[in-house]
Amino acid sequence: MQSIAGKTVVLTGASGGIGLYIARALAKEQATVVSISRSIQRLETVDAEVKALGSKSIIIPFDLTNLQELPVLGQQINQLAGSVDILINNAAVETCQAFKNSSLADNQSMLLTNLQAPIELTRLLLPNMIRQGIGHIVNIASLAGKKGTPYNSIYSASKAGLIMWSDAIRQELSGTQVGVSMICPGYVSAGMFLRTTVPVPKFAGISTPSEVAIATIKAIQHNKAEVIVGSSFSRILYAVEQLSPEFADAIYRWMGVAKLNQKRAENQRHTEKLV
Repeated sequence: MQSIAGKTVVLTGASGGIGLYIARALAKEQATVVSISRSIQRLETVDAEVKALGSKSIIIPFDLTNLQELPVLGQQINQLAGSVDILINNAAVETCQAFKNSSLADNQSMLLTNLQAPIELTRLLLPNMIRQGIGHIVNIASLAGKKGTPYNSIYSASKAGLIMWSDAIRQELSGTQVGVSMICPGYVSAGMFLRTTVPVPKFAGISTPSEVAIATIKAIQHNKAEVIVGSSFSRILYAVEQLSPEFADAIYRWMGVAKLNQKRAENQRHTEKLV
């Protein structure tokens, strides 16, 4: 089992939703937590919590959609924290809407944050992990990347890309001491989903952010390739998807996933009008 104590961990999307819970879990393991997010005010809250748990904390405000500036972020990390042992690509954005109503700006934001930024940040930090002979990359994906969800097509596409990329680089790195894990939660009672205030279909199940954080820690400790966080029914559904996508579609409709996301899209539009 790989110990996390004393390791330097870079965590993106650290200030909200699942990220804050992962930061706390890392602090409890006595890691040095390098938290990255856009909001300095929210990062300061993470900083205080990590330090209160007895761990070293470093915060760096940064917008990951600025891909051209990611080398600057890499330099900041190196100057403030030194060598990175573990990278957790957690930052994500989601806009629920019918694809025909989507905008270039919304689609680019999701693809940049959820897929391109993790790829580029990993590309920058990976060579040193290989040189030092130890490292781990964790990509927080989603069950939406396992089975496309209506009214959430671009988010699903971004997470599917993250899953396939994780799978590919894990195989590339099999001869090194750098592990790669992907965490696939379903609906989580935090962050993006919680803000939509729509109840989850009965059989879909909902996980807590603490469960996702615990799964992340265990994936690192035991070098797990993939961890699905969710109900047993979800695991069965994804097995069915491989055999008969049409049947899986019917199950999704029966579960009410399409109606759920349609309602989320409506709520999101209503909220935007109020702002």
